[in-house]
Amino acid sequence: MQLDIRLPMGLLFLLLGIILVVYGSISDPAIYTAHSLGQNVNLIWGALFTVFGALMLWLARRSAKKS
Repeated sequence: MQLDIRLPMGLLFLLLGIILVVYGSISDPAIYTAHSLGQNVNLIWGALFTVFGALMLWLARRSAKKS
C-alpha cells in the first residue's frame, strides 16, 4: 500500500490554514493598519491554505474510493 502524497500535504495545509485563520481573527487590527496596506494577510492566506488543504484531502479520499 502506497501513501498518497495528497493526504499529508492536505493535512499540513489544513492545519496551517486553521492556525493562520485563528491568529488573524484574534490579532489586533492596529497591526494591519500600520503594515500590510491595511489587509489582514494572516486571515486571507489562512483561508486560502484551508481551502487548498481541504481540496487535497477531498482528492485523496476520492482517489482512495476508486481503488
